[in-house]
Amino acid sequence: MFKKFLIPVDLTEPDLTKQALDEALAIAKGANAQLRLVNVQSLVPVAFIDYIPPNFDEELRTAAEQEIAEVAAKIDYPQGLVSTVVRFGAIYPEVLAEAEEWGADLIVLSSHRPAMSTYLLGSNAKTIVRHAKCSVLVVRR
Repeated sequence: MFKKFLIPVDLTEPDLTKQALDEALAIAKGANAQLRLVNVQSLVPVAFIDYIPPNFDEELRTAAEQEIAEVAAKIDYPQGLVSTVVRFGAIYPEVLAEAEEWGADLIVLSSHRPAMSTYLLGSNAKTIVRHAKCSVLVVRR
């Protein structure tokens, strides 16, 4: 039985987030599992470093932490079993690192339908499935 669910959250895609959360909750409720929502923010390219305020990373982290906390607060689940984290970097390596560091035994993520562009370029979901050390549930529309 799964006890620790990691749910990657794209704050710009609330419909995809809801799909993954709904599936995770359907499984987690019977198991009294812990849920961790993770959001990964991109790093600012070095070429732009001179054009952004010095505290940009702090402001970005604060805004992302607030947004993911709002998502978590709306989940119909005991709040003591829900946690959030914001990480910086590339999506799939950060999701995989969080899963390993936190000890997740299931990653639940939503994915767009495959298209030619994602088939040729790859996707975060595909890479997470391929390299995760725990089970992965990919939710599609």
